[in-house]
Amino acid sequence: MIWNALLLALREIRRNILRSCLTTLGIVIGIAAVIIMVTVGNGVTAKVSEQISSLGSNLLMVRAGARGLTGTAVKPFSLEDAKTISGQVNHLKAVAPSSSKSTTAIFGNKNWSSTVTGMTEAYMIATNWVIGEGREFNDSELRSGAMSCIIGNTVWKELFEGQSPIGSKIRLNSLSCTVVGLLKAKGQAFGRDQDDTILIPLRAFQRRIAGNLDISMISVSVDEDYATEKVQKQLKQLLRDRRHISGNEDDDFFILDTKEIAATLTGTTKILTSLLGSVAAISLLVGGVGIMNIMLVSVTERTREIGTRLAIGALEREVLLQFLVEAMVLSCLGGFLGIVLALVASIGISKAIDVPFILDLGIIVIASLFSAAVGIVFGYFPARRAARLDPIEALRHE
Repeated sequence: MIWNALLLALREIRRNILRSCLTTLGIVIGIAAVIIMVTVGNGVTAKVSEQISSLGSNLLMVRAGARGLTGTAVKPFSLEDAKTISGQVNHLKAVAPSSSKSTTAIFGNKNWSSTVTGMTEAYMIATNWVIGEGREFNDSELRSGAMSCIIGNTVWKELFEGQSPIGSKIRLNSLSCTVVGLLKAKGQAFGRDQDDTILIPLRAFQRRIAGNLDISMISVSVDEDYATEKVQKQLKQLLRDRRHISGNEDDDFFILDTKEIAATLTGTTKILTSLLGSVAAISLLVGGVGIMNIMLVSVTERTREIGTRLAIGALEREVLLQFLVEAMVLSCLGGFLGIVLALVASIGISKAIDVPFILDLGIIVIASLFSAAVGIVFGYFPARRAARLDPIEALRHE
C-alpha cells in the first residue's frame, strides 16, 4: 500500500513539476542555510583555535602597563624579573623575556617595514616557533649580542622573492644583520601577520636598537598537564611584590592567557553559529506552510478523483496515506536538494574565507529528519481533509 502511494505521489509531482519545484524551494533554502551556517561556523571556530594555539602552547603573556590604557608611563620589566619567575614559579616549560620595535628591513633595492624582536633561546619554545631553513642562534651569538637574525615568512617573500636568505645580510635601519634562519609560516592571529617578524638576540636588541635594558613582555609557557590559572595567580603575586604594589593599588601589568582567549572566542563563535542557524531554520517553517498550501490546492483540484476512489471502495486511511506520502516526498526531495546545495556552497565559502571545511554529519541527519517531519506535520491537515470528503459531494464537484 505504501509503495503504491509512493508511485502515485511521484506521478502527481511529475505531472506538476514546476509547481512542485517552487513548493520545495522553501525547504531547499531552509535546509541549505542551516547546514551552511553550522559548517562554516565550525570551520571558523577551528580556525580561531588554530590561530591561538600557534601563539604558543599553554602560554601566558605578561605585559607591562595597565590593560587598555595608552599614553601613560609604563614601568618596564627587567631580565631579573624573568629570572625570578623562572626560579620561583613551578611547572613552567619556558620563560622568555623579549622586546620589540618597528623597523625597516632593507635588502638590495627592496625594503619592508616589519617588527624586530629581541629574544632569548627560550622564546622559540614558549611561542612554538620552528625553523624552516637554516638554524637557531647559537650560545655565542646570544651571549655576545651578535647581529644575526632569523626572519619570518612574510619578510622573506618581500625581500628575497623566494630565494634562500641564509647567509645574506640585511639592514635594519642602519645596522647590518646576517640572516641565519628562516621561520616556518604561522599565518594570521588576531588580525596580525605573525610571519611579519625579525628575531635577533636580546643583547643585540638592547645594545644596538633599543639603547636600554627594558623588557616589554615575558612569555611564560606552562607545562601541558598543569592549570594555567594557578600559575597566573602565582605570577601576579610575585610581580606585585617585585614592583612594590600595595594591596589597594591597581596592577601596572597584565597577563593574557591564550587558553582563556581561545575559550572565549570559540564560545562566541559557537553562540553566533547557533543563533544564525536558528534564524535560518525559520525558513523551514515557511517552506512547510508552502507545502500545506499547495497540498490544499491539490486536494481541491483532485476532488472528483478522490470522490471516485472513495466511491469504489477506497478507505479513508488509504486516501490519507496517499496525500501524506505526497507531502513527505515533496519535503524530503527539498531536503535532499538542500543538503547537496549546502555541501557545494559550504566548500566554496570555506575556501573563499580560508577556513577548514568541517562537515558535521549530525546536522545533516537532523536536517533530513526535520525535512521529513515538516512533510508529516504540514501535510497532515490537507491529507485529512481529502480523506474526509463526502464521496457524493466530491463526485458532484466541478
